[in-house]
Amino acid sequence: MSEFILATASTCDLDRDWLDAHEIPFISYTFEIDGDVIADDCRDKTKRKLYALMREGKAPNTSQINEYVYYRFFMELLQKGKPVLFADMDKAITGAYSNSLRAAETIKEEHPEYELYILDTRAITAGLGFLIKHMEALREEGKTMQEVIDWAEANKLRVVHRFMIDDLKWLRKGGRLSNAASIAGTLLSLKPLVQLPDDGSLIAFEKPRGRKKAMRLLVEYIGKDIGDSFNKEMIVMHSDCPEDAQALKEKILEAYPYLKSVEIMELGPVIAAHIGPDFLATVYFSENNRGSYFKK
Repeated sequence: MSEFILATASTCDLDRDWLDAHEIPFISYTFEIDGDVIADDCRDKTKRKLYALMREGKAPNTSQINEYVYYRFFMELLQKGKPVLFADMDKAITGAYSNSLRAAETIKEEHPEYELYILDTRAITAGLGFLIKHMEALREEGKTMQEVIDWAEANKLRVVHRFMIDDLKWLRKGGRLSNAASIAGTLLSLKPLVQLPDDGSLIAFEKPRGRKKAMRLLVEYIGKDIGDSFNKEMIVMHSDCPEDAQALKEKILEAYPYLKSVEIMELGPVIAAHIGPDFLATVYFSENNRGSYFKK
């Protein structure tokens, strides 16, 4: 039995069955659409509802998790008598990270005997899920919580996120793309490629015209990031475009047949609310910290 609890947030976008099977509790973000407030439960049915409404032209809203909700979530876990390691999405994307820290500080003051570590992941969606899967593998090997923390802190900035945005209107609405004003995507049929530098912000680094060229560039950047490294695991993520995700996976395996695995994941509703349908992404480990090669 593990000596600590590994916990996360619904924005890891991992499948609910996998989370349950590995006994990884998660806190749910919520989104509001068509008058309904819905909790992200990491289930496919919830994704299908969101995407159907977005394709009808309806715009969802999301909310931060407040300090009290984090407090209750952490206390419920800590009262089980084990230390807790919690990993949420990137603090540059949501202010909820600060709320989790305040909740943790309150618990520390009230219960100094409890051990709770909040990991600043600098990751979102599949990148966060990628970290969680590797951290869980270490936990299952019998590593201590401190050993898992040390691994995560040493490797989190190696997680590469490269996204292809189909329509910038969603990111413009949320104000999360720092250089969105310089891209006239809708008028020019641009499909911007977006990355997460070390600070966790979203920055467009290429502005290809057309979906096919954007997908080709995603494949090309993999080689620049990982070189000829063997045994690399990779995630292809999509938002309601599984055929394109499968096509991208096939292109990646054709270009890099030595990869260990390429898994397809679907974007969860909370991040999808800010990115929209027809998004594609690649997530994997680079050889070095991503800041050493990211194009500015």
